[in-house]
Amino acid sequence: MSFQILNNISGLQAQNSLSMTQASLSQTLAALSSGQRINSGADDAAGLAIANGLQANVTALTQSVQNATDGVGMLQVADGALSQITTLLNRAVTLATESSTGTVSDAQRGALQTEFASIQSEITNIGQNTTYNGQAIFSASGALTVYMSDSSGNGTTTVTVNLGTVNDANLGLSSGTTPTAVSIASNDLSSASDAQAALTNINSAIAGIAALRGSIGAGSNQLTAATNVMNSQITNLSSAENSIMAADMGTETARLSQESILQQTGIAALQQSNQLQQSVLKLLQ
Repeated sequence: MSFQILNNISGLQAQNSLSMTQASLSQTLAALSSGQRINSGADDAAGLAIANGLQANVTALTQSVQNATDGVGMLQVADGALSQITTLLNRAVTLATESSTGTVSDAQRGALQTEFASIQSEITNIGQNTTYNGQAIFSASGALTVYMSDSSGNGTTTVTVNLGTVNDANLGLSSGTTPTAVSIASNDLSSASDAQAALTNINSAIAGIAALRGSIGAGSNQLTAATNVMNSQITNLSSAENSIMAADMGTETARLSQESILQQTGIAALQQSNQLQQSVLKLLQ
């Protein structure tokens, strides 16, 4: 057996092993402290890229759910306003029917006309003053557009619900081969014949408002269905991201125990290799 002191080979080997153990131990501690298997691109570059893409999908879908929820809220406000207009129109039906009969005097028709005029005015006020988030719902732009996306080019959906302008001169569309806007703005109840003509228009307006409410309800149901689908996507994408990013705490804990022991034995081995060099001095005694 020869004794050499030029290089402490065993010490270098022990030091190299200890250095690798330290690096692995640091990685394990990072995983345990963060709960993530991937804490840097060096841990798993491909996995990190996939997980970041999934995170972007989840983030976009989460906001899209909020967009759809806000859209449903706006449509509910619109439907509530139209419901009140329907109530006013039903009252107008009563007034027009009463004014149409011959037992009502002209003075009484004047009183009925005054209330009818207030109904016309209030319908216009509702159409002009109904807002959501500071924006007029029934405006010249005429539509609510809700944008939903998962941040990818192919995962985009747009739901458009036509609302249009609502006032006493525009109360939905009448049915027929050539639909036209229903107006009660020029109607009055001053005479029996005028009241009967007004009654026809009022009934058409009620049907037009009902059709508009039906369109709003369909749009609301579509947004609700889209929300359910997106919530399911969020759950599934989050699960996929979790399977890539999340650390297996049982495995990491076992690895921590192993690496802690290796660290201690590595330090002990390095200490022993250094002591072997000291034994050469005994040859000089």
